[in-house]
Amino acid sequence: MKQPLITYIAQHKLRFLQYLLLAGFTAMLAACQKGEIPNLNTPQVDAITRNPTKEELNNLVTGAESGMRFTLNTYYDAVGIVGREIYRFAGSEPRFTSELLGGGSSTLDNNTFYITNPWAARYRVVRQCNILLQAAANSSFITDAQRKAYLGFAKTIMAYQLLLNLNMTDANGIRISVQDFEKPGPIVARNIALDSIAQMLEDGKADFTGSAVLFPLSSGFTGFNDAAGLLRFNRALAARVAVYRQQWAQALAALNESFFDLNGSLTTGVYHTFGTGSGDQLNPCFFAQNVTGEVRVAHPSYAADITPGDDRIQKATLRTAAASQNGLSSNRDVWIYTSNTAPIPIIRNEELILIYAEAKIQTNAFPDAVVALNRIRTAHNVAPYAGAVTQAALIDEMLRQRRYSLFYEGHRWIDLRRYNRLNTLPLDRPGDDVWQAFPIPQNENQ
Repeated sequence: MKQPLITYIAQHKLRFLQYLLLAGFTAMLAACQKGEIPNLNTPQVDAITRNPTKEELNNLVTGAESGMRFTLNTYYDAVGIVGREIYRFAGSEPRFTSELLGGGSSTLDNNTFYITNPWAARYRVVRQCNILLQAAANSSFITDAQRKAYLGFAKTIMAYQLLLNLNMTDANGIRISVQDFEKPGPIVARNIALDSIAQMLEDGKADFTGSAVLFPLSSGFTGFNDAAGLLRFNRALAARVAVYRQQWAQALAALNESFFDLNGSLTTGVYHTFGTGSGDQLNPCFFAQNVTGEVRVAHPSYAADITPGDDRIQKATLRTAAASQNGLSSNRDVWIYTSNTAPIPIIRNEELILIYAEAKIQTNAFPDAVVALNRIRTAHNVAPYAGAVTQAALIDEMLRQRRYSLFYEGHRWIDLRRYNRLNTLPLDRPGDDVWQAFPIPQNENQ
């Protein structure tokens, strides 16, 4: 008989397996969701990968999509606080206003929730996608075209999940090779990780080409739930990775194969969705306006720096009374997700337009860049750009538009780090710090 899960964890210190089991245990406490693997012990994995039916493969897809939503609030809060987009006030959790902001002599902890929880959750999805890859390869119940779709989906989602972890740890690296969860591969440097993530997306692209999608996806994939749509989603993520790698021509090529539309809706894209049904999850980033106790508020600089008349001020609505904690204060709520079932974007057209602008700036195609930047400005009630048409000035403008268009979507800290501008972020109290990267979780170094 297998040991109880908690006993197993107490008696074994396999680094990567521990995170997977802990994440799975926590997720099961929160909700028993269709498709999630209840136990990752080898016999059960062998059973599901030996010759799975279409239904079993579809459950793996559903579980992977569902798992992507877990601890998103921890990820967005952590990178948003470090990037001085938001404050998170919680009476029971002082680390939001101490360690994440470098208050006093505090530093980032490698064994606490703001890194261990999102790290584990993302790798849990990677684990499920690796199982899906093996299962799809071995199934005799699907056609080759259907097999290609499962493989493309798994590789695309794995790349996205690994990228989120790399966004946190940056120069400290991540693990890429994790097929054997008892003996995972080494932690690799950022550039190697980005190259590997880019290759996963290329491999996913090849799989989606000529594939036939059999599996169901949530409404967050509406318009992208067939082979052509998933390919466009894959290419959108590839464009994001390309600008992270400073591969500007590759970014433009990926955009041409994505759902990028300079004149299209800014909200078109792929989303995490939430619901109130049994076994579903609520949006973890939602707080009602003017609440007290557990509060998420905009950094004061968001409103102070915004152009008068810019409608993106609606993302940070005025409170009836300012919220304060530990020497920090803000009078504006974060109001991106306006209900507990509001979707959270994975990637959307507004970001793609800004990626296009960035790539055009970096390749000295300034008129095209200005057109794209003006598409964003005028959509938000801001007059067309009238500044200098130089690379330096246009980079400033592009980063400014990304700041307001992608507020609390997990980009500002990464953007300023990419351009070596973390020193431009405000320090709100004497002794505060702006961190370059989160540490690798402690158990990964044992």
